[in-house]
Amino acid sequence: MAHEVELQTAGNMWKVMVKTGDRVQAGDTLFIMEVMKMEVPHEAPAAGTVTAVNVHEGDEGLDAGIVAVVIE
Repeated sequence: MAHEVELQTAGNMWKVMVKTGDRVQAGDTLFIMEVMKMEVPHEAPAAGTVTAVNVHEGDEGLDAGIVAVVIE
């Protein structure tokens, strides 16, 4: 079952910690967004393999609800 990690709020992508093919554990930080000058980490909801990364470091003006990472 695929787990889609969506952006919870609008903001800028500060750092992407994973790439396609990486194995992650539940709770691992996938990426960190900059929201109103604050760093907001997003974590893996489950263990698995990253099958898609749809965001890049430096992306600006991202909207909430975008599927940033897919884990299977």
